[in-house]
Amino acid sequence: MTSKAALSLGIDIGGTFTDLVLHDPSGARSASLKVLTTHADPVQGILEGTRRLLAQAGVAPAEVGRVVHATTLFTNALIERKGAVTALVTTEGFRDLLHIGRERRYELYDLQLRPPEPLVPDELRFEVPERVKADGAVLVPLNLAALEARVAEAVALGAESVAVLFLHSDLHPKHEAAAAAHLAERFPGLSITASHSIVREVREYERGSTATANAYIAPLAERYLARLGAELSALGLGAPLLLMLSNGGLTHMAEARRAPVQLLESGPAAGALAAAFLAGEKEKRLLAFDLGGTTAKLCVVENGEPEVVFGFEAARQARFIEGSGLPIRISTVDLIEIGAGGGSIARRDAIGLLKVGPDSAGSEPGPACYGRGGTQPTVTDANLLLGYLDPASFAGGRLPLDRAAAADAVGALAAALGITPEAAAWGIHDVATEAMAGAARTHLAERGRDASDFTLVCTGGGGPVHGHHLARKLGIRRMIVPPEAGVASALGMLAAPPRVDRVASLGQRLEVCTAASLAAVFGALEEEARAVLAGGGWTGSALAVGRLVDARCVGQGAHMPVTLPPAPWPQEDEAVRALIREAFRAAYVARYSRPPPPVPIELVHARIVLRGARGEMLAATALEAGKAEATRTRGIVIGGDVYEATVYRRAALPAGFEATGPALVEEAGSTLVVGPETRFSVLRSGNILVELG
Repeated sequence: MTSKAALSLGIDIGGTFTDLVLHDPSGARSASLKVLTTHADPVQGILEGTRRLLAQAGVAPAEVGRVVHATTLFTNALIERKGAVTALVTTEGFRDLLHIGRERRYELYDLQLRPPEPLVPDELRFEVPERVKADGAVLVPLNLAALEARVAEAVALGAESVAVLFLHSDLHPKHEAAAAAHLAERFPGLSITASHSIVREVREYERGSTATANAYIAPLAERYLARLGAELSALGLGAPLLLMLSNGGLTHMAEARRAPVQLLESGPAAGALAAAFLAGEKEKRLLAFDLGGTTAKLCVVENGEPEVVFGFEAARQARFIEGSGLPIRISTVDLIEIGAGGGSIARRDAIGLLKVGPDSAGSEPGPACYGRGGTQPTVTDANLLLGYLDPASFAGGRLPLDRAAAADAVGALAAALGITPEAAAWGIHDVATEAMAGAARTHLAERGRDASDFTLVCTGGGGPVHGHHLARKLGIRRMIVPPEAGVASALGMLAAPPRVDRVASLGQRLEVCTAASLAAVFGALEEEARAVLAGGGWTGSALAVGRLVDARCVGQGAHMPVTLPPAPWPQEDEAVRALIREAFRAAYVARYSRPPPPVPIELVHARIVLRGARGEMLAATALEAGKAEATRTRGIVIGGDVYEATVYRRAALPAGFEATGPALVEEAGSTLVVGPETRFSVLRSGNILVELG
């Protein structure tokens, strides 16, 4: 899509900061910038940051060959319930499908249990006469007059968007497609989402939840993306605007506007990609730790790739409990995210204990030390008082910190807790880090992994600040902190490949599948995926095709993804069945540590993953060996003890430099805290390796 000499601009919107990175694949030029996110109008923060970054780097807008964007705006709208007024039209008799869900209590003995509230309220759920059987036979024809009347009622009640969900539309979407086309013609200003156009999977509840989530954010996404594209063009950036997907791939503007639900986890996915790319190929087992102003994200990365799963839950009522959120059936990088970041607010709870998060001061007003009107104590305020942050150089010196304001905020909390301000500051840091450690333990345990086998990769503005303490809690012995860790997510998305995931329902036992029928299903999915990539200018035979099936033993309720060997496949039916049977057995053993029982196999879905080449990226510039001088010392607090830490400027540290903590390594977007009895060294790649004793 761009020439090899073209510059790339990465833009990542977080809850507190908007990060921008300008990257030259030739390695001649690069620059980065952090600006506060402008929540009332996020585009303004992007435009301000882009102007400043281009001026700082001496780059003309026309020199930028592509713009890559990731954002948490859409998932925040979902969590905070700030999306469009949305209606649901469904098959007669099924209007309560979203409310009933799976009829499963995620906490069996919790008498105060709060199930996830549907995005569509009761008064905006409508039924229309229609019914297609599972075999495709039409039991009740679609009544278009009734459909139009129901949607007219929804519009009169203020609906801006409509999701259409008909029974068995994953296999037989004719009625849904006809309904969507009719509504688009009769209600031209209304946003229409047909469930089969977003996800073609079995189970109406999951498909309906995903479709309503797409409908809920679609008007916001349409307005935001259209305006962002127009404003960047007005700046002189004629480069295509590419969007980061939740699965760690890129897509183009038209596909993002068609199905914005695919972008829900785009920001966290970029952080996991950055960790995998920047840590280097020699690191086989990584725990990617990205801590921003609002949330902390953790992701297992093995053999250079974060795992991608085909569904997650949004807006969970209970942080770590499956079933407590809204199921979203999209492909997404498998990570865990918690409300613990630099802006997380500390408070005394009802029984007198110190609690941190998940509510955040964000960027407006921000932590007390930002001097923007915030008065509540936050993690950043505590880190400033502990000596980890330099008030004059925070965020590259563009946001001087007010130590007195932080002391007032933390002091008020300390008085309420009956402890000293120093103990309160360390308590805030420790409680926040323990929340991150708890999330990491859960994430690793669910995958049968031991934390001590992993290297912790710290990114985000707060990752290097909390990384040492987090590693101690988890028993991790090695840490890697890449250069410009504070803007690593924006850098990571520039390395992302274009990607399209497509799925189709099968619902057949393996023994009745034929080579020809499977080839037809996978061929149709691949053709659809190639058409999407072609819309973004990604064409050619270099595209990598992955085939998977979701399969299970007959009688099981749950299915699992099974990666299949690449094409071409045998032409004989039994040879293809044997190929799938062996792949299923291997996947079953990997998951359950035992072979599957001798029962028939059922194929639930077919999946295609189509990926292009990675973005042209140069890893951190190799450093020359040499000497480095400490700039000064500063008192820091670790575990209640005061240490005199040596302070280094990261840009002045040459390859091969080694030292022992306590130390602070400062750069524009973050600060690395190195505790006592801990050795750190600068690798030729520019990464800092921290080895904990």
